[in-house]
Amino acid sequence: MTKEQKSEIIELLKGKFSQYSNFYVTDTESLTVDQVGKLRRACFNKQVEMKVAKNTLIKKALESLNEEKYKGVIDSLHKVTALMFSENPKSPALIISAFRKEAKSEKPVLKAAFINGDVYSGDNQLIVLTKIKTKNELIGEVIGLLQSPAKRVIAALLQNAEKKAETVTAE
Repeated sequence: MTKEQKSEIIELLKGKFSQYSNFYVTDTESLTVDQVGKLRRACFNKQVEMKVAKNTLIKKALESLNEEKYKGVIDSLHKVTALMFSENPKSPALIISAFRKEAKSEKPVLKAAFINGDVYSGDNQLIVLTKIKTKNELIGEVIGLLQSPAKRVIAALLQNAEKKAETVTAE
C-alpha cells in the first residue's frame, strides 16, 4: 500500500468518525468470508456502515481528530478490526447479538463502542448497548408521560359526566 493510498484511507476514516457520533469497533478475526458477507448484509439492511481497515490507519485517523476523546477506542485497536458506523446507537449491538445467536458463536467480539462521546470498552458491554434508548424512544416515553396525566383527567371527567347522565335518566 502506497503512502497516498494510506492517506486516502485515513481521510476517509476521519470523515466517517466526524460524520457519525456512534461507532463500534469489533474483532472479526475468526469469521469466514461467508460469515463476513452475512454480517455486511445485516449491516446494510439496518443502515449501518461497515468498514474494515488496518489498526494503524484507524489509530492515525482518530489521533488526528482528537487523541484524548478517542483514547479508549484507540486502546482497543488490536487484531483484525471492523468498524460499524450508525446513526442509531444500538443498531450495531443488535446486529452483533443477532449474528452471534444465528451463528451460535461468540464472534464478532465487541472491542469498544463510541456512543455520543462515551466509550464502552469490552465485549461485556454488548448487553448494555442493546438496551440503550434511541432518541426517538426517549421522545416517545416523554410524550407518553406528558399525555398520561391529561388522559387521566379526561377519563375522570368523562366518567363523572356519565354518572351524572345516569343519575338524570334514572330520575
